[in-house]
Amino acid sequence: MSKPGNLPQQLDHMLRQAIALQQNGAIVEAEELYREILELKPRHFDALKLLGELALQTGRAQEGSELLRKALAVNAKQAPVHSNLAYALNELQRHGEALASADRALTLQPNFPDALNNRGNAQAALNRPLDALASFDRAIALVTEFAVAWNNRAGVLRDLGRADEALASCDRALALQPNYAAAWSNRGNALSDLNQPEEAERSYRRALELAPAFADAWNNLGLAQIDLNQHAHALSSYERALAINPASVETRWNQALCLLQMGRFEAGWREYEWRWERARIKTDRRGFAQPLWRGDFSIDGKTILLHAEQGLGDTLQFCRYAALVSKLGAKVVLEVPAALMRLMTTLDGVDQLVEAGQPLPPFDCHCPLLSLPLAFRTDEASIPAATPYLFADLEAAHAWRERIDAKADANADARTDRRLKVGLVWAGENRSHVAELRKIDARRSIALERFAPLLDVPNVRFFSLQKGAAASQLSGSELSGRVADYTQELHDFADTAALVANLDLVISVDTSTAHLAGALNRPVWILNRFDTCWRWLLERRDTPWYPGARLFRQPALGDWDSVMQATRDALAELSASPAGGA
Repeated sequence: MSKPGNLPQQLDHMLRQAIALQQNGAIVEAEELYREILELKPRHFDALKLLGELALQTGRAQEGSELLRKALAVNAKQAPVHSNLAYALNELQRHGEALASADRALTLQPNFPDALNNRGNAQAALNRPLDALASFDRAIALVTEFAVAWNNRAGVLRDLGRADEALASCDRALALQPNYAAAWSNRGNALSDLNQPEEAERSYRRALELAPAFADAWNNLGLAQIDLNQHAHALSSYERALAINPASVETRWNQALCLLQMGRFEAGWREYEWRWERARIKTDRRGFAQPLWRGDFSIDGKTILLHAEQGLGDTLQFCRYAALVSKLGAKVVLEVPAALMRLMTTLDGVDQLVEAGQPLPPFDCHCPLLSLPLAFRTDEASIPAATPYLFADLEAAHAWRERIDAKADANADARTDRRLKVGLVWAGENRSHVAELRKIDARRSIALERFAPLLDVPNVRFFSLQKGAAASQLSGSELSGRVADYTQELHDFADTAALVANLDLVISVDTSTAHLAGALNRPVWILNRFDTCWRWLLERRDTPWYPGARLFRQPALGDWDSVMQATRDALAELSASPAGGA
């Protein structure tokens, strides 16, 4: 046994030996030696630091972070250790702490590329993409050949909606490091944003050639296959991803959407419950003490809270289940956003209506609206499709009829005016602050100018039902003279319902007004993107959710011209029909 006086020399020899082992790939042996050093001297800075780095290299972020903290307790002046701790904390999804660690590293060493990169990753995860971009740009200015920073920079450029620049940034990373699997996958993401699914698929497959166990790349490949209308292949890709990482929330979510699109409802509704683990939705999860009901216990004689979630269209579509819940013997409390309150007073099965944000009455259990299909084991045959289940106020509808008739052309008698009255919606809500939703909105929305072929159809009067930022397209358009616009007077969905009740047809992109028309049992034509929302299923012109709806689908990604031509032909046929008018 060594004498105590020789301990520093002995530790020094052991450390050099451990470093040599690690450099030669003998990771297990190196780790054993670092641990022996720490048994002899628990506060040995280099052993703590190097063992912490080794833990990070072998995917043990929690252990690595603990070791690096111990090293910093011995010597807090080491910028690389703060930076590595920032990396570990990012891996652990503790991004606020990661940002603080990266900032400490940069206080000690302001021009430290690795710390700037780790800070950028923390800022990106904290939804600060412009700050993150500045961090990555600073890192790259210091080290132009920093491939990882070029790749991470591409991710925030996508978040900012700058897909062309993101693609160029990936290409810079791959020029520096051609076998960089993560950059190939990220390149596929940028191509997907640019509506180039074939190219995206090629990039994902290259990533998987380089890293067959790359779960995110399998998931991303599945998304590209959805864009290519290859749903069975997409399911296989998701299964590959989940075999590697069963806890991947995003893959579970994508699998759920794919199953529902394919009409595989039993598995789809079950997997759809994973939505509550998604970062974007998790914050909206209600932390009630009362139990969640999914059809798994009797609610006869109990009070159940049904609460809206996600978009207004989702609430309009799934509020129909309130009547089924009531028939089980429960007292139903329904909580909905303010914009739906007046309209929901017409819904059957609701004992008490509560505006979101207001105090809730006592209740025994609860269920979010989009878990009700799971609770009722809904399949295509059992969808509660009877419409209408929402109703316009008769007095308000009558007032609109008088106004519309009064606005008929001076030389046309309102009593004999047989022109079709058609409402138009060309864009969904602009949710540009969320990258995922921004992409959906861009794909589902249409510029008003694209409706020009419809507006030439004779014997039709057009009415705008467009709300939100896209409504301004009408006032600045040459088409404004052909579309009546009362939308400034539509303050909630009850107002809109009263106007829609007077229309013969609503033509809408996939947005809440389409659901409103369907729920009111008004004829509605839904202009549908190629990568359709799961609720419209695949390759159908009808939908089991709304008997009065007709789907006009893109035949390929981004092809609105075909949709508009088919819609124009159908509208011309309808307006020429003797029964076409009101």
